Amino acid sequence: MNFIKRAWQNVIFKKGRSFLLIIVMTVIMIFIMAGLLIRNAAITTVNNTKQQVDASVTLSANRDQAFKKMRASASSDAPSTTATRPKLTMPSVKLKDVTAISKLSGLANYNVSVTTSANASSIKAITTSSSSSNSGGMMGGGPGGNAESSTSTGDLQITGVLNTATLSDFKDNTSKITKGRALNSSDKNTSNVVIESELAKENSLKVGDTIKVKASTTGKKAYTLKVVGIYKTSQSSGGMGPQQTDPANVIYTAYTLANQIKGQTGKVDSATFTLSDPTKKNSFVKAAKKIINTKKFTVTADDSTYQSLKQSMQKMASFANKIVWLVAIAGTVILALIIILMVRERRYEMGVLLSLGEKRVKIVGQLLVEMLMLLIVSLALADIGGRFAGQALSKQVMRSVTTETTTSSQTNNMQPGGNGGPSGAQAPSGQTGGNRPSGQMPQPGQSVKKAVKASDLDLKISAVTLMQLGAFGFTIIAFAVLLASLNILRLEPRKILIG
Repeated sequence: MNFIKRAWQNVIFKKGRSFLLIIVMTVIMIFIMAGLLIRNAAITTVNNTKQQVDASVTLSANRDQAFKKMRASASSDAPSTTATRPKLTMPSVKLKDVTAISKLSGLANYNVSVTTSANASSIKAITTSSSSSNSGGMMGGGPGGNAESSTSTGDLQITGVLNTATLSDFKDNTSKITKGRALNSSDKNTSNVVIESELAKENSLKVGDTIKVKASTTGKKAYTLKVVGIYKTSQSSGGMGPQQTDPANVIYTAYTLANQIKGQTGKVDSATFTLSDPTKKNSFVKAAKKIINTKKFTVTADDSTYQSLKQSMQKMASFANKIVWLVAIAGTVILALIIILMVRERRYEMGVLLSLGEKRVKIVGQLLVEMLMLLIVSLALADIGGRFAGQALSKQVMRSVTTETTTSSQTNNMQPGGNGGPSGAQAPSGQTGGNRPSGQMPQPGQSVKKAVKASDLDLKISAVTLMQLGAFGFTIIAFAVLLASLNILRLEPRKILIG
């Protein structure tokens, strides 16, 4: 009788044993399937979302070089007093450099920022206890801005941009346009502005109205601004320190108008370039540095969103790999033990076959075929149960990974000199944490801009996943049968039949 036919008959006639083996193999396959689904989904998520998350490159004044220049100036002078102490001078970024960098490949969009201050003329600024105690003032240019003008304060912050849609506050919904429209490149050389809803309510302003402000740095010149949009910010005014304005007093304008109020042309405080592919940031930074004067300006990359996502998914994939291999090893051992017991039960059967001249290789092949027949049934069941097991397991894994990633992010942000921290050496001129209102420092853990949920993982059972599962199943069975066959190879038909 053909050994394949004998294998089929043994599977059919030994229903109890076959059922037990199917259950054991199905459990093993389900856990391996879950691990494979999570690992493949994690890899796919990173590949699919790298085009969707932000990777920004900021061009701003080189603070390190500016401080060195200030200290060198101080050391060369006579002992300084408060009146003669040298000032920190931060150079402004040239628009021609921004234009040149914007022509580099791999750029999705870019924006510029000019921050200055103004005094309300026809309207009343929002006051808080913290700001009113300091005459409602703010630092002109914001933290890290031009220190030469930081002594000139106003009760309104003017933030000039190319467009508001690409600002971090509007992208992460910290600020939302509620009425009218946002600013865009068509507002260049106009007096159009976007104001905060609380400032609008306080002064009974609506879209289409005009307001007047006076520059606090350029001879108190008055400017008439037209309200084209009203936004609402979720930023709190609580906890603000000295020289910080209420978030409601931030007015967005075209950078050309902000330059007029600030008294400069052809310059901006900083420029932010958003890349279409976060993985190309190093090459983009290298190319940008060839355009600028690196002694005065610096180019810094921020791909924290992509890196946070990548880190989370890599940890999940690593955990899933461990599950796969641990289950595979444990499954091999369990199946090997079961097959060894089967061999002991079938010693007489095998002794008869050997006495009839059947080769030991064919007897081992019969066992292998029997297990492969049962494996097919187990794979079909694992195809059904693997998805549910993967979803349940991914929730637990993601919860652990997210907690660890957030904790790590909080630790990094709270360290002195960290991104956006008190001593951050590369904070863009006129900005804190990327186009946020002056004085609004990023909160710990804010670098994780996109929270990845377990539901975001596409636990799709593809043909590739089934092939991987089948390969694991075949390998496990092959090793288990190989271990059990050691007893078969030692069988002596005469001793079995006589004994």
